[in-house]
Amino acid sequence: MSGSSLDGLDLVFAHFHEQAGKWNYEIKAADCIPYSKEWKEKLEKATQFSALDYCQLHVDYGHYLGKMVNHFIERNNIHLQADLIASHGHTVFHLPKQLLTTQLGDGAAIAAETNMAVVSDLRSLDVALGGQGAPIVPAGEQLLFSGTTLFLNIGGIANISYHAENKVIAFDICPANRVLNSLSSQLGQPYDEGGQLAKQGQINNQLLNELNTLGYYQQPWPKSLANEFGIEVILPLIQNYPISIQGKLRTYCEHISLQIKDDIEKLSLNQNEEQKLLITGGGAFNSFLISLINEKLMPLHVNVTVPDKQTVEFKEALIMALLGVLRWRQNNTTLASVTGARKDSIGGALWMGQEA
Repeated sequence: MSGSSLDGLDLVFAHFHEQAGKWNYEIKAADCIPYSKEWKEKLEKATQFSALDYCQLHVDYGHYLGKMVNHFIERNNIHLQADLIASHGHTVFHLPKQLLTTQLGDGAAIAAETNMAVVSDLRSLDVALGGQGAPIVPAGEQLLFSGTTLFLNIGGIANISYHAENKVIAFDICPANRVLNSLSSQLGQPYDEGGQLAKQGQINNQLLNELNTLGYYQQPWPKSLANEFGIEVILPLIQNYPISIQGKLRTYCEHISLQIKDDIEKLSLNQNEEQKLLITGGGAFNSFLISLINEKLMPLHVNVTVPDKQTVEFKEALIMALLGVLRWRQNNTTLASVTGARKDSIGGALWMGQEA
């Protein structure tokens, strides 16, 4: 899994067990491999590539992924245990209204490098069926975390899913770490550790109001965001304000927490029961941001929970692995109630890397 925050490549080796419809899992090994400066620049600039250069990057990145998987298998001595690779790839273009989504990382190249079966291209079928292609993790959440109703992932983009009794609602809330990290980099920091920089700043109410009134936030779900929204819409808007980086970080953290609160209010939760909100993704380590979210959700009787470090860091990659297993078993991997597609679907291309 490669997230939109571009912090690195997440690799998880997981074992799944299903019995009578109930799933259990064990993460046996996990790692995040930081991108080199060269790879980070290529992935950041992929939208500007010519058609030929983009196709070449798709193939090259696939071979890179395959090599990284091989190194991971070697380091963890799991040659005889690993038997299926599920690769989300790296999202570049995401335009569901045009029935288009692309993830870099050629599945054929991964299969060729690893000599293993590979499932890739997990979103395209849902988008072809008129869906948003995102979020796709709710299908996995439903199976692996059945006791929890609310899930918030704070990565490059913050997204939420709500598992009600008879339906699942999920959508992208707003850009998150992709914007925060870009602002922190202007002070020579790859990210705002613990939100300490934001904590030093003051809220700019004019900027906050301009952010909160952007058109996307008024749209009903299902809906999803492209990475470009954070970089091409949000960041230029923030940079227009002659305030300190700390002030920009503080204002944007406030914006994120307010959008989360507003969207959870719209979900019309049962106010007579306390709801558990499980927060994962890199943003879960931003203790200042988590405190803002907790403060705003307390009146809604929502209990904010940050799980263990491994679940925080690797929940998304874990679920991509499960989606690969579901695809192999020909079970549904995307839910129409979440994405707005015409029907649930079994998404993913299958590449048989081993010999028959």
